[in-house]
Amino acid sequence: MIDNDIALRLSGRRPTIVDESAYIISAVLLPLVNEGGSDYVLFEVRSKDLNRQPGEICFPGGKVENGERPDPLVAAVRETCEELGITGREIEVLGPLDIMVTPLGAMVYPFVGRVNISHLRPNPREVERVFLVPIDFFLETPPFVTYVEVATRYDRDFPLEKVPPIYKEGWQVRTSYPMYFYQYEDYFIWGLTCRIMYNFLGIGWPGHPILREPMKKWK
Repeated sequence: MIDNDIALRLSGRRPTIVDESAYIISAVLLPLVNEGGSDYVLFEVRSKDLNRQPGEICFPGGKVENGERPDPLVAAVRETCEELGITGREIEVLGPLDIMVTPLGAMVYPFVGRVNISHLRPNPREVERVFLVPIDFFLETPPFVTYVEVATRYDRDFPLEKVPPIYKEGWQVRTSYPMYFYQYEDYFIWGLTCRIMYNFLGIGWPGHPILREPMKKWK
């Protein structure tokens, strides 16, 4: 029988993420820059010397440390300051976007902020260079789209004979998810960075015609 103590524990608790430690948890900032009266989004090109995702295009951000788990925004601002060589006073946080969870075990907390880049000094150990893309480009250009398949495989010690025969040995494709990408001049913007950008467009410009445009195939 369910007693009152159990009922009280359930009614008063705040849900957490099951097995959160199994995820790679990070936070990023989508930086908005105003130059000459026009609005831009700032992107980084990661250093080719990094072990993880060298040379890729991204937003500033990184791993959420244990003490930052209750407020991932702290990590987003800290990492942005470290990577761009600015201070927190040069960032005006506007708010959060939607949390991104990938089938590959990554969880990303994205935020949007206005950034003053008059004293920008990117950290060369992490950032090869930065570049700006006009907001108007994204409001005039639908992204390309493709799909990524996700497959699973059971370990040898799993008793497959105990479950329905649809579950088999070896890799089996379970699902697929869309992968968006943009080509801006010589820059290829893709992956989670592109999903975050597209999420920002949907929140910032709901009902905009570009969101109803069919996404394009590369070829």
